[in-house]
Amino acid sequence: MNFITFSEQELREFTFAIFTQMGCNEADATLATDVLVKSDLRGIDSHGVARLSGYARLWQKNRINTKPNIQIIHQTPTTATIDGDRGLGLVVAPFAMQIAIEKAEKYGSGWVSVKNSNHFGIAGYHALMATEKDMIGISMTNASPLVAPTFSSERLLGTNPMCYAFPAGEHPPIVVDMATAAAANGKLEIAQRANKNIPEGWAQDKNGNATNNPNELKSGGSLLPLGSDKEHGSHKGYGLSATVDILSAVLSGANYGPWVPPFVAFLEPSKNPVGEGIGHFFGAMRVDGFRPIEEYKKHIDNWIERFANAKTIDPNKKVIIPGAPEFAFEKDRAKNGIPLIDVVVNDLNDLALELKVKKLS
Repeated sequence: MNFITFSEQELREFTFAIFTQMGCNEADATLATDVLVKSDLRGIDSHGVARLSGYARLWQKNRINTKPNIQIIHQTPTTATIDGDRGLGLVVAPFAMQIAIEKAEKYGSGWVSVKNSNHFGIAGYHALMATEKDMIGISMTNASPLVAPTFSSERLLGTNPMCYAFPAGEHPPIVVDMATAAAANGKLEIAQRANKNIPEGWAQDKNGNATNNPNELKSGGSLLPLGSDKEHGSHKGYGLSATVDILSAVLSGANYGPWVPPFVAFLEPSKNPVGEGIGHFFGAMRVDGFRPIEEYKKHIDNWIERFANAKTIDPNKKVIIPGAPEFAFEKDRAKNGIPLIDVVVNDLNDLALELKVKKLS
């Protein structure tokens, strides 16, 4: 496996060109590009520009509308439901999060559920929008049904990520951004490209047996919930995933459970959908709705410093503050470039040739 390093600007220009060729206007292409490149900058390679061809394939199948009319279809002073009109989730989600923030500015908190959307990138991008306003941000989405609930051999839930982002004072925000599955599907895709086995506990075959094969999902296997099995708490991961599914879809009118449309273009959505598209859920809460912001920042910084300096079992390791590794990646990659594996670069250049866009050099 070989890596090729690109500057942030190179990837931004390439990604913007792809989205504009897909029919996005300049503002939407810029926003969608920012979501993907920020993912690569933060070291979350599974959700960055490597996903570009996936969005393009869905657009070619007419499953993504690159000129959506995103609308609020129901609201109260503190809540709203949004119809994403089959738009890129990379565009629909920031729109929805902005609505949550605006409601929080007026009323202390804002809550928005979304239907008729698509894959929205990393949850952390959207939750972090709230921290810029000294708010706590919450972001979650349901996803393609690849996960089997505890004791099940059926794929009924997605990896269903959830994110909580907390503003800080002198330190970067705390960002708890995680899949509710034992591993995100993107990590299996990385293992497939690298021709490596996956750790035990990530997936099972179609008969429910443990597997190390990253290609097992193509043969009817499934991902496992966070915890992997009942003895290690998989019922808790299943419960978290169910929570994301209900808030994102049952609440909004999106598809839920096994009816969620797959991200991959070669699999067709259910012929008997129970809703519209993929669903998301967002929340924003003003910190000063609970205590003065400066008091809060003093204590959240104290929290961060105390946990970062905790005694550890291994003196060569430190307790990780949620989000800290991603902020470190962002600082390094903004300066030194973003590495992409050659398989991803080849895939992107094939896409560039197909859409008549300048290839990555």
